[in-house]
Amino acid sequence: MTLATEAFIRTLPKAELHLHLEGSLEPELMFELAKRNGIELPYQSADEVRAAYEFTDLQSFLDIYYRCADVLRTEQDFYDMTWAYLKHCQQDGVVHTEPFFDPQTHTDRGIAFETVINGIDRALKDGEAKLGITSGLILCFLRHLTEEAAFATLEEAKPYLGKIIGVGLDSSEVGHPPEKFARVFEAAGELGLHRVAHAGEEGPAEYIDTALALLQVERIDHGVRCTDDPELVDALAKTRIPLTVCPLSNTRLKVYDDMAEHPILTLLDKGLCVTVNADDPAFFGGYLVENYLALVTALGMTEAQATALAKNSIEASFLTDQEKAKWLSEFV
Repeated sequence: MTLATEAFIRTLPKAELHLHLEGSLEPELMFELAKRNGIELPYQSADEVRAAYEFTDLQSFLDIYYRCADVLRTEQDFYDMTWAYLKHCQQDGVVHTEPFFDPQTHTDRGIAFETVINGIDRALKDGEAKLGITSGLILCFLRHLTEEAAFATLEEAKPYLGKIIGVGLDSSEVGHPPEKFARVFEAAGELGLHRVAHAGEEGPAEYIDTALALLQVERIDHGVRCTDDPELVDALAKTRIPLTVCPLSNTRLKVYDDMAEHPILTLLDKGLCVTVNADDPAFFGGYLVENYLALVTALGMTEAQATALAKNSIEASFLTDQEKAKWLSEFV
């Protein structure tokens, strides 16, 4: 890999469609917010925090993820976290982002929904005004919690529908199939919200089918387990239902032991609308460009393949057709 390759990837106009804002909270900012809010962390330094990021599976990550989120208390905290992520977007050539946030992570510990969304929204608005990065915020339901809790969160969101574009489904996949949330997704659709869902990461390929059929999702987050079902792969290629794939996350959480095993380029070559995303970059060791570069190093990704992945990200976004055409025209 050369510096020219990295420069080429950075200059590609890209959308990021699978990014958890809470997962972009870097240890340095975590310590800053803890000090601001008088919170004692179970770590002595940022290096000690990073040393704890040795995950064996999704749950081992989630345990520390929720603990770290406890430093987020005020509207300014949520602003600062989101703004820091947007600065990474600027460096990585991200022109549009559709990040996730997990309100239940915060409301369940007594933080007002309004505090969370107003801080994030204010930063996203500044991102467009000051950095030229457009965005659309997606509210995720925590699937390890109940359907009743998801409905309560959707009800809390109703006064703020002008600040979100859709709903998603994240957290522990195994044991919490998509059908558990079919009714709340139907209610979200009736409110005019886009629908996406994590499926086929640790869970089986069947969860992808179920999310499409019962949740009526427009994108699948992760979706890499589609490779276990050749008929599903063919259907995804035909329909161009996007998969928001997160390569570094997949290896850090042991979905694949090595990046050389990752199927993203095989799926790309089969005609699927796969995209590259960072998931939880503060925990998994890299923002968007680092994920692209990992594919260069491990899989020999070409400039043509990188370009196709970037184009897919624009196609898979919830931008208007006119906005998509504008960015797609930037590709030579």
